[in-house]
Amino acid sequence: MSSAPPPRFIPPVSATPAEPPPPAGPPRETNWQPWSGIVALPAAFFAAVLLQFVVLAVGSAFGSPFDDPTPAVNILSLLVQDFCFVGAAIFFARAAGPIVPAQFGLRRTRFVRAFGVTAGLFLGYIVFNALYATLIDANTETNDLPSGLGVHQSTVALVAVGLLVTVVAPLAEEFLFRGFMFGALRNWRGPWTAAVITGVVFGAIHVLGTDVEFLLPLMVFGFLLCLIRWRTDSLLPCIVLHAINNSIAFGDRGGDFSIGGTALWTVGAVAACMLICAPFVGSRSDQANAPAT
Repeated sequence: MSSAPPPRFIPPVSATPAEPPPPAGPPRETNWQPWSGIVALPAAFFAAVLLQFVVLAVGSAFGSPFDDPTPAVNILSLLVQDFCFVGAAIFFARAAGPIVPAQFGLRRTRFVRAFGVTAGLFLGYIVFNALYATLIDANTETNDLPSGLGVHQSTVALVAVGLLVTVVAPLAEEFLFRGFMFGALRNWRGPWTAAVITGVVFGAIHVLGTDVEFLLPLMVFGFLLCLIRWRTDSLLPCIVLHAINNSIAFGDRGGDFSIGGTALWTVGAVAACMLICAPFVGSRSDQANAPAT
């Protein structure tokens, strides 16, 4: 009797291991298009001009000369501009998908690290300013606030301009420049290129209210604020430093405060900025849990 040959053992064929995926680049914080970071600024100015024209027209109806507005109308016009900065940032960010405050950097950060980075860069900025002023033989006392704001005419105007310069401006400018523009541009060529471009643009927008020789320090200041935003992963230290810098300048050249008065105003300005930010501040997980686009 013949028997069938035993079945031949066929070893399992191992699948060819798949090639590992190429290493991914640094994760993008947002899906904001780089071009939107640049376009947001002229869009903000365009909206501000339209709304400021309305403010001037209403002021004219109440007796403010259209070609030489009163300090109240001028202050209100600047306030409108700052709100347009915030509105433009939100508009263009929202055009790319759902947003959360953490995407703009409104999130908590480690205090010790943030203090070290901010203090170190601010110290470097002070040294640069001193050397630059010596180099060009600049008299910083000539860089006064515009007389049209009436800071030396009434206490009400002084307080209003002080709040505008030391609270509203740091919040609005940081939200647009370091919160949105830097965030969008870093999706193009990384944080260094984004910081340079944002810093240059930040300094350049002050050309109408600042002597030309002071634009370079403002550009450097804007660049350093971008580095703070990047290294601390938060916009809050940028707002704090911006408020401190503006408060010192305002106390010295706007309010003619004493050293103690300037220090007291600075503490109040920083506190006000943080209180305004508090309802919107979250953690990095808030950004990770943003709705999918």
